[in-house]
This record gives sequence, C-alpha cells and structure tokens, in this order.
Amino acid sequence: MIAVTSTTADTFRPALHYAARNTWLNDPNGLIHHEGVYHLYYQTNPLDSVWGNMSWGHATSTDLVTWTEHPVAIACDAEEDIFSGSIVFDRHNTSGFGTGSTAPLVAVYTSAYKTASARPGIQAQSLAYSLDGGYTWTKHPSNPVLNRGSADFRDPKVFRYESDAGSCWVMVAVEAQDFEVVFYKSHDLKDWELLSSFGPANATGGVWECPDLFPLPVDGDPENLKWVLTVNLNPGGPNDGSAGQYFVGDFDGTTFTSATTVTNGLQDPDRLGEYQWLDWGRDYYAAVSFSDVPDGRRLMIGWMNNWQYANKIPTSPWRSPMSLVREVSLRSTDGSWRLVQQAAANLAPYAGQTPSFNLGAVEISHGQHVLDGAAGSVQRIELALTPGTAEEFGLVVRGDGAQGTRIGIRPTEGLLVVDRRESGQTDFHESFASIDTAPIQATDGSYELALCVDRCSVEVFAQGGQVTLTELIFPAATSTEVSLYAIGGTAILNSLSVTQFA
Repeated sequence: MIAVTSTTADTFRPALHYAARNTWLNDPNGLIHHEGVYHLYYQTNPLDSVWGNMSWGHATSTDLVTWTEHPVAIACDAEEDIFSGSIVFDRHNTSGFGTGSTAPLVAVYTSAYKTASARPGIQAQSLAYSLDGGYTWTKHPSNPVLNRGSADFRDPKVFRYESDAGSCWVMVAVEAQDFEVVFYKSHDLKDWELLSSFGPANATGGVWECPDLFPLPVDGDPENLKWVLTVNLNPGGPNDGSAGQYFVGDFDGTTFTSATTVTNGLQDPDRLGEYQWLDWGRDYYAAVSFSDVPDGRRLMIGWMNNWQYANKIPTSPWRSPMSLVREVSLRSTDGSWRLVQQAAANLAPYAGQTPSFNLGAVEISHGQHVLDGAAGSVQRIELALTPGTAEEFGLVVRGDGAQGTRIGIRPTEGLLVVDRRESGQTDFHESFASIDTAPIQATDGSYELALCVDRCSVEVFAQGGQVTLTELIFPAATSTEVSLYAIGGTAILNSLSVTQFA
C-alpha cells in the first residue's frame, strides 16, 4: 500500500486532495464509512495514465485528508470493464454472501461487457462481495443480477430504505442516453423490481451519469426532510463540459417527485443558469455521497476534471485528483431549497509552520496589489468584500506578477468569476483557458469567500457554501503570490486571513 500525503513531491501533485500514485483516476465509486475507516473506491486504469481498462482503485482514510492507496479492488478482465457503482454494508446478510458472524460489504457495479463476452456492448448491474472489510473482493458467480439489454444502463447507487411498511434496498441508476433515472428495489441485492423513473428534466445537454438520492433535513430540522436527487451530465455544464445538477423533492419508496424542476423534457438553453448545480466550475464531476457516515452527516466527493480535456492535463505519471470531501446540507431560501457545501475535513492539524497572514479593513484601489507575507502554493484563504465603484474586484492566487488565477466579484452583473486564462500551463487543450462564472448575490451588502488553493486546483466556497466553483490550474511552482485587485474603481476588503498548508 502507498500512503499519499502532503509531503509527496512533484509540481502539481496535490497536498490536500487525493490522487493515485501513478495511474489514471476518474469517478468516485463505492464510498462508505466502515469500522472507523472511510473507503474511497474509484475508476482507474491500472496500466496507464489515460482512460481505459476500467477497474476499481481503492484508498482509505481516517480523517478525509491523508489517504492510503491499496491494490486494485475489482479488476477488469477479458469479458468486462468495471464501471461505476456503490457499496453497502449488508449487516443482516440479506444477500447470503456473509459467513458465520461476518456480514459482507457488497459492491453493486456496472459490468460494461466487451466483445469477447456473451453480452457484447451491454451494460448491466453486477455484484461483488468482501468479507475482510473491503480490501479483497469476490465477484458473484451469477452476474449480472440486473440486465435491461441496454448499452447505456449504468452507475447504480444503492441504499437501504426504511419505512413503516418495512425496509428494502433501493437502486438509483441511469439510462444515460435517455436522460432518465430509474429506480429499482430488492430484498436480497440479487433480484430487482422496477419501481419508477424520473426525467428528462432540466439540464439534458449531455448524457446523464452517476446519480444519487438521499434525504436531508431542511435548515437542520429532522422533522422536515426533503430528498435530493443528484445527476451528473457530460457535456452540458453551466460553463461547458462536465457538471452535476440536483433536484429537491420527495421520495415515497417508489417514486421521486421533484419540487425544483424548471423544464420538463429537453432543456431550454436560455434557462441553463436557472438550474440547480452542484458546482458551477469546470472541474467537479461524478459527485456521489458516502454511505454510513457517523452522526448522519452527508459527505460527497467529486472527480476534479472535465471530459473535454481530462486525458490531456499536464500531470505525470498520475492523472486527475479528487475534490475535497464536502459536507452538504439543505437550506430553505426564497421559497425553495439550496444545497450548502463546506469542506468536511478538519484541516487545522495540517497547517504549516508559517504563521497565518491576516489583514483588516482596507480600500482596494484600481490595479493589482501583491500582499507581502501571504504567498503560498497550498492555502485556505477566507475574505470578506464590500463593493465600491469597481466593476470587478477580488483576489489573484498562485501569481507571479504576470500570471495568476483571478477570483472576483462583478456586483452589477451578480457574478462570481474565476479567470484561469493566465493560470500557468493552459495550452495543452484548446478549451482549457477559460473565464467561468456563477450567479452570486450580496448578503447584507457584502460577499464572503473561502478558497482552498492546492498545487493544481482552486475550490471556491462563496456565501457560506451556497455557491461553489471548482477549477483545475497548472501554475509554475514559483507562482505563489497572492494579490488584491480592482478593475475600474475601488472596493473594500473587510477582512482576509490566509492559512498555509505546505
């Protein structure tokens, strides 16, 4: 096994985010907290640093920051690639895979059948089980357990549904090309009954993938639960390429009913900004949640990349990191509901020896102003800003005077902006250099931003996590400056703090 920590040295390898040691990585799979350990499984190519030979990689953590990489958990073979899926703890041994007093972990995954198989071109759902806590896996000999004869039926997320009438397993999967989420139930994880379907709705600019369904209390009230259905799509995101959307409504054990649908059927291109997005950035995809997290917390993680340029990003020998793990909650706002996201891990133990940088209220004049003593390559930056006369104002991170990633507010337009056109290496793909935006409104006349800056990424949590925007960047190792800026006038910095991590 390989411990991947913040001391691992190369130009872009993240300090606070998981990346495989020397292979390709994409969708998170099989997320579960079991016996005190967080398990992160993920799509990997064990043989290369580009997509292919899809298998399940495996990493574990006890604190969601430091991850230990383990051998491939479920490997592809001559007949099938192992596509995305989920893991449940079958504590009552409903599947019969357990032995004696040992209850199994059961992986439900998509078999993408190859030409050499008896089902060439078909995607169907299969099982594997583990009796050692998730480190070794045995494929069910009667796979697949659910086959619709479809080439695009994939990404099962399974959970235990409890009601007054009893309990059962519920599977949420997709018919990707039909923009349709399908719901099934089972009592033993082997025999499945179709319940209902949902979609098309809202964003349909690309195939639907990697769904999830879970309840959340509204404003923390356990007596007021709503259900959240997340669906990732590629392409068709709000800033182009891959993205994830969500719907809020009710689930009665059979049917999900959305209360936040903007457009039924195929999307209206003019209403893309009205849909509810998990993240407005270019690099947060295939996000799903962990099962069995203590204290009822709902934690999610996404693949930090975009299918437009995923195979081309300039990292070697690894390719693609995961996002930070995020805790999500549900807040009522303006007669509807909004997901609020915050970094889930306690990062304080990983702060470096460099003292934090703090700055009180100052006016930001037109231009760019380097903050002496704030430079760094791995940082958490928190700041509050109040508009003045400037048309745009904010912060430049990972800068060197001529380059940097600009993160700012355009108050008149109501936009949060991330400009990575001068963020370092951008010419590896024609679509990478970009200005990406998200809608944002002032709260009591000001804006609050929390930024997690790592060696190849920026995650922006705005207005207490009501808006998030995630971007890969590839700056030079020497590009570490932090600057304030304003364009066309002035603004007020109310406060700023910088914590260094490496």
